[in-house]
Amino acid sequence: MAAAPPLAPCLRSMRAVVFDTDGVITDSARRHAAAWKKAFDACLSAAGGQRPFDEVDDYLRHVDGRSRRDGAAEFLRSRGLDLPEGRPDDPPGTGTVWAVAARKDELFTQSLRTGPVDVWPGTVRLLDVLRAERVPCAAVSASRHAAELLVRAGLDDRFDAVVDGNEARRLRLPGKPDPALFVEAARRLRIPAGDTAVVEDALAGVEAGRRGGFGLVVGVNRTGDPVHAAGLRRHGADVVVSDPGDLLTAGGGG
Repeated sequence: MAAAPPLAPCLRSMRAVVFDTDGVITDSARRHAAAWKKAFDACLSAAGGQRPFDEVDDYLRHVDGRSRRDGAAEFLRSRGLDLPEGRPDDPPGTGTVWAVAARKDELFTQSLRTGPVDVWPGTVRLLDVLRAERVPCAAVSASRHAAELLVRAGLDDRFDAVVDGNEARRLRLPGKPDPALFVEAARRLRIPAGDTAVVEDALAGVEAGRRGGFGLVVGVNRTGDPVHAAGLRRHGADVVVSDPGDLLTAGGGG
């Protein structure tokens, strides 16, 4: 008897796959969250009477998947902190939205230099099968460090295109939940969005996939939190899995 196809049924009809980077390919979301916590907590402390930034709930709700500027603005707004916008070249600090974003980037960059880049084994297994099946793949991230992360993780050869924060800035692409990053990735793969799957762990990213008209939007719920799973579905996920490796099973998640 022939072996069952390795890809889940929901993925077999897709001609390309676009992966978010942080939290889906690389296990770097925790570093991002820790850097955001230090940057935000300085603002919250100065404001007084504010609870600290939560590295799980606040990160997933307000920051994950967004550009640094948009993530900073969204979280500060959620706490009623009306900081001036500032300018992209503001030095790291707490006085403007851009300064807070710069402080976060400074902290994350420091963290990046202190240890290896961890990857999610299930995602690597899926990437290997997709490569064997000659399915083109792209990596997308709002972070300008994504390409460096993939190189350091030894995964850059798994992707036919990378659209990161540097490319977004160069092309003036709006951040998630706008679908522009994903649409650009599909364009570089030369596959229509309707024939392309998006694999995302962020609410904003899942919404971007849905708004971009992608053929399959997979939400990744690594926390196992049913509330987050429901949020992923509410924002447009067709399928929710605990790990992209689940897409190698017959059921493909639910």
